[in-house]
Amino acid sequence: MSVRNSLLAILDQGPCYGYQLRAEFDRRTGSTWPLNVGQIYNTLERLERDGFVAKGDVDEQGHVYWEITEQGRVEVRAWLDSPVERTQGTRDELVIKLAMAATLPGADVADVIHRQRRASLAQLQELNRAEYAGPDPDGPEELAWSLVVDSMIIAAEAELRWLDHAEQRLSGRPQPGLRLELSTERPKRGRPAKLSSS
Repeated sequence: MSVRNSLLAILDQGPCYGYQLRAEFDRRTGSTWPLNVGQIYNTLERLERDGFVAKGDVDEQGHVYWEITEQGRVEVRAWLDSPVERTQGTRDELVIKLAMAATLPGADVADVIHRQRRASLAQLQELNRAEYAGPDPDGPEELAWSLVVDSMIIAAEAELRWLDHAEQRLSGRPQPGLRLELSTERPKRGRPAKLSSS
């Protein structure tokens, strides 16, 4: 998720100070991705360094208002006009954990799947019970919040389907045949080859 571009998009609506940016980000995402103010100010400093924002007026309380530059507006448009590219491979901890458990001697992969399924079901039930608590149940904040929560519900459902799939694939295989012992072959120096896109 691009905090950088999200902050730029908010600043494209008008000047804001740090805490105000955090509040606007929360309003527009249903507070599902908490940002700390330090992260916001670090991001603002990098955006200023790169010419996307500039410091503006300071109010009576000492709040520094950040303003988007023309270069920043171009960056926001490019972000909104471009699809999000998914990287090849995964950094999903659950996927890596299950792949490791399936190949480690002594690991009970069925138990790993069982525990994760319980946790994923609990998360899905909690998401399904979530109700918008904002001032206007038919307003734009409700719409933004529901889009984020709907995405989280669908991701949790997909995770449960994937766990079922993994369990089915592993259930018919003899457990000792899945274990990988440490390789005795010495690895070559350098980075591993990238996966082909075909």
